[in-house]
Amino acid sequence: MPPKALLDTDILSALMRQQPAAVAEAKPYLAAHVQLTFSLITRYEILRGLKAKGATTQLAAFERFCQANEVLPLTENIIMRAADIYADLYKRGQLIGDADILIAATAQEESLILITNNENHLGRVAGLTVENWLKP
Repeated sequence: MPPKALLDTDILSALMRQQPAAVAEAKPYLAAHVQLTFSLITRYEILRGLKAKGATTQLAAFERFCQANEVLPLTENIIMRAADIYADLYKRGQLIGDADILIAATAQEESLILITNNENHLGRVAGLTVENWLKP
């Protein structure tokens, strides 16, 4: 059984667009876990894009998708871990964006692997296990 995972925004977007590589990876995952899991930050990133485009049909579909899956909230522990990640990356001169830091902190706090196509940035986070569903 594949380990439980947190989907980054780029992977969730690929799934919503029915990108074949992402769909192929998601099928056995869903067979084992039933639901996909993503952060409230990912929900925000997708919502802002859809609202900016005025994509009302896609917005309604995304709302149904969120209700059928698991959206993890930000917690005090996630915020504290994110601050630690930021400090570590800052000291190493390898900062990444706040949204990525919060998503990485969510994955670590919930003991999940992170599924992302942004391995370059998120691979900088110490102790974070990263997989990519878009690479063969």
